[in-house]
Amino acid sequence: MRFPAALFFALVVVAAPATAQDTRRQLTADDYARSERLLSRYTDPLVFGASVTPHWLADGRFWYERRVPEGTEFILVDPDSRTREPAFDHSRLATALTAATGRSGMSPTTLPIEGLAFAPGELTVELRRAGRYRCTTDPYRCRSVGSPPMPGASRLLVASPDGRLEAFRRDHNLWVRSVATGEETRLTTDGREDFGYATDNAGWTRSDAAVVKWSPDSRKIATFRHDARGVGMMYLVNTQVGHPELSAWKYPLPEDSVIFRISRIVIDLDRPEADRIVRFDMLPDQHRSTCSDHIRCGRSFGDVEWSADSETLAFVSSSRDHKSAHVRLANISTGRVTDLFEEVESTFFESNGWRYLSQSNEILWFSQRANWGHLYLYDARTGALESQVTTGDWNVLDIIEVDESSRTVTVRGNEREHGDPYFQYFYEIDLDDGEVTLLTPDSANHTASFSPHGDYLVDTYSTPVVLPVTVLRDRGGRTLMTLEQADISGLVDSGWQPPMPFSVKARDGATDLYGLLFRPQDFDEDAEYPVVNYLYPGPQSGSVGSRSFRASHRDLQSIAELGFVVIELDAMGTPGRSKEFHETYYGNMGDNGLPDQIAGIRQLAERYSWIDVDNVGIFGHSGGGFAAAAAIMRYPDFYSVAVSQAGNHDNRNYEDDWGEKWQGLLEVNPDGTSNYDNQANQLLAENLEGKLLIAHGTMDSNVPPSNTMLVVDALIGANKDFDLILMPNRSHGFGNEPYMMRRRWDYFVRHLLGAEPPKGYEIGQLPPPIG
Repeated sequence: MRFPAALFFALVVVAAPATAQDTRRQLTADDYARSERLLSRYTDPLVFGASVTPHWLADGRFWYERRVPEGTEFILVDPDSRTREPAFDHSRLATALTAATGRSGMSPTTLPIEGLAFAPGELTVELRRAGRYRCTTDPYRCRSVGSPPMPGASRLLVASPDGRLEAFRRDHNLWVRSVATGEETRLTTDGREDFGYATDNAGWTRSDAAVVKWSPDSRKIATFRHDARGVGMMYLVNTQVGHPELSAWKYPLPEDSVIFRISRIVIDLDRPEADRIVRFDMLPDQHRSTCSDHIRCGRSFGDVEWSADSETLAFVSSSRDHKSAHVRLANISTGRVTDLFEEVESTFFESNGWRYLSQSNEILWFSQRANWGHLYLYDARTGALESQVTTGDWNVLDIIEVDESSRTVTVRGNEREHGDPYFQYFYEIDLDDGEVTLLTPDSANHTASFSPHGDYLVDTYSTPVVLPVTVLRDRGGRTLMTLEQADISGLVDSGWQPPMPFSVKARDGATDLYGLLFRPQDFDEDAEYPVVNYLYPGPQSGSVGSRSFRASHRDLQSIAELGFVVIELDAMGTPGRSKEFHETYYGNMGDNGLPDQIAGIRQLAERYSWIDVDNVGIFGHSGGGFAAAAAIMRYPDFYSVAVSQAGNHDNRNYEDDWGEKWQGLLEVNPDGTSNYDNQANQLLAENLEGKLLIAHGTMDSNVPPSNTMLVVDALIGANKDFDLILMPNRSHGFGNEPYMMRRRWDYFVRHLLGAEPPKGYEIGQLPPPIG
C-alpha cells in the first residue's frame, strides 16, 4: 500500500524530527536566475567581433555585418587595396530608407538589411520583409524596386545557376518558373501519390521542396522518380479538444522488405516536350547516399556531379547497407550508364566529398581504405585508379573547391597539425604530386570563406579558451589584414569563465580522447562536486561539436552553476578521427561510447579531488537520449541519475537508413532473437536502479515516440519507478524549451545534488543583458 506523501511526511516528522529531509539544501530563484544568465540568449549579446560572414561581390570586394553594442554596422572590404571601411553612411541611409519605406524606428545601427549590391554612386538594398530599394549616395535618396518574396517561398524553389529559372514541385510533378515573367512550365506529367518526381522524403525528414541538381548551363536538371509504393506508414496524432488530427506518411524501418527507391532521370529543357525526359538505363537505386541519411545533401541532389559542358553526369549508387558504392557515368542524351569502379567496406562507407573533373576525365574520390580520410584520382574513362593524392595519419573533411587549370584542390582537414586533433584547418593540395600547403597556420579551429576568383580567403580562428580573430589571407596563407578581434569584456565582467579542455585515455588505455569540463563560477577546489555527463554518442557526430569559441555551449555551464561539474567527451565510435576509431562499436549501437565516458570520468576524478565520482548523472537528446537511458540501465553502479530526451531506444523503430548503416541489416534468428537486441533499451528495464526521467514529443516525426513507449512499457512490466514527460504536439527539438530545461535542472538538483529546486521557476523571464 502507498501512503499519501503528506501523511508519510507527518509520520516521519513524529518519529524522527532530525532526518536528512529537514536539512536538504534549498536552491532559490536567484540561484536559477544566475544559471539562466549563462545561456546563450544572455551571453551572446555580450560578445562582439566574434565572426565575419563575407558576402563576396563580383568585383572581388565583400561586405559583412559587424555587431556593435548599439546594434549592427556594415563593413565593405577591398582585398586588392587592403581597405576596410563603412559600406555606406549609416545615418544618411537610415534617413533615406525611413522616408522611402514609411517605417519608423530605422536607426543607423538597426537597419534590417539582408542584401547589398554596389554600383558607382548608388547601392541596392534588400530589406527584411520590406523588399528591394535602390539608393543614390549623393544625395542619399531611395526608391522601391521590388516587393519582398512570399514567406517561405524561397525554401521551396531551386534556382538555376544563371538565376533565370526556379524548379519546384507541385502535385507530385516537377515544374520550372521564369524568374523574369513568372511563367510556369510543367516538366513531368505522370507523377502521382507515392510515385512522384524530385520528392523530398526520407521518412525521418520530408518537405515540399524539390530535390534536383541543375547543370552548369542551366538547361538540364538531374533528378529522380521517388517510389514509395509498398513502403510502411508512420502515424502520429495531435492533441487538441475534440477529435485528433492524424499525420500519416511513408516511413521505412530496418525490418521492412521494401524501402524508398529512386529511378534516375535527366530533364533537358531544350528538347521537345515529348522527348524531354531521359531515363537512365539501369534498375532503380535504393534511397541511399554517401553524404547523409538522405539523398539530399544540403539543398541539392547528393552524389551527383555534372561535367563542365553539361553533357555527362557522374553519380554514385549506394547499397542499402552502405557497404558498397558504385561510381557511374551517364550519357544524358541516351541514358546509357557506364560503371567505373566500386568502393567496398566491411562495416560502412561514407564520403567527405568527391568531384568529377571532366576537363581531365578524372574522378577525385574520397576513401578511408587506408584508415584515414584521403583523396584518390581515378580515370573517368576506364575506372582505373591513377594515384593516391593525400597520404598520412590525417583526414580530408571536406572538398572546398577544385581548380582544374592549376591542378589543385582546396580542402578542410584535421589531425595533420600538432595539438587538438579536432582543430580544423584549410589546405591547398597539388593533385599531381600531393604537395600540401597550409593556408590557415594558427593553432586553433578555423572557419574560412574563399573569394569566388580564388585569390583570397577570410579566416576566423579560435578555440574554446582563445577568443576569435578574423583575418584576410592570400592563397599562400599569409595574413594581409586583421578584420575583427573579439571583444568579450562585458561577458567577463558578468563573471563568465571558459570551459576547461582535457584529454584522457579511452577504454583501451591507449587512445587519446578529448573533451570539455565546466565548473561553477564560484568553484572551490576544496569542495566536492557531483558530475553531470552530457553526451551525444554519434555515430555521425560527437558530444563536443565545434572546437571554436562559444560564449555558451548548450546549457552545460548553466547546469554547472547549480553546483555540478559537467563533462562532455568525444568517445570512440564518433567521427573526425581514424576509420578504426569511428567503427569501434559498429553492429553494437548499445555501446554508445559509454565505456569511454566512464573511463574518462574516472581518470578525471583521479586527477582532480573535487570530482565526486560516486555521484554521476547523465543526459542527452535524440541519440544522446538513447545513450543516457542505456547508461543508467547498463551501468547502474556508475550512473545514478539520467535524463533521456527523444531517444531512439530501439533502432528497429527508427528510420531505416540509420540502423542499417550503423547496426547492419536486420537478421532474425530462429529463436526470435536478432542482431538488434544488443541495442534495444527496453530489454534492459530490469537493470534500472537509479532515477530516470524520460521525455518525448508526441509529434516527433524524426524519432517516433513509440521508441520511448517501448521503454516505458518495459519499465512498467518490470515494476520500476521512473518519471515521464510527454510534450504534447512537440516535434523532435523540444530539448531546450524552457519547461524541459527547467525540469532537467530540477531533476539533477533534487536527485544528484541532494537539494530542493525553487518551486516553479520559469526560464525566459529575465530582462535582456545590456551590451
